[in-house]
Amino acid sequence: QVELVESGGGSAQAGGSLRLSCTVSGSFFSIQYMGWYRQGPGDQRVLVAHASRSGRTNYDDSVKGRFTISRDNAKNTVSLQMDSLKPEDTSVYYCNADIAIQSATHYVSKWGPGTQVTVSS
Repeated sequence: QVELVESGGGSAQAGGSLRLSCTVSGSFFSIQYMGWYRQGPGDQRVLVAHASRSGRTNYDDSVKGRFTISRDNAKNTVSLQMDSLKPEDTSVYYCNADIAIQSATHYVSKWGPGTQVTVSS
């Protein structure tokens, strides 16, 4: 039973920082991509940042230069360091991972439950 456990959500003032973490637990073969998405009320879920197992990263333009994604493969964990926060960063953030569960090469997309991030001005 594979689960994604998120932590680090909360509130911050504009210009402040938060750090989100996500850990994959359970039985599986490997993890390909890990990343974070966000979704505001009535909006579509959009990619914030993701990282490959080798450390390749990709960021949405809205967070470039402010957010940093990193992975600890030994701990099956991905983290998102969020600096210089803006009110428009307010959203529910979801951890996502492509995980080989049924076989060594069949990857499926798994989601965390979501964690609220609120940035006040």
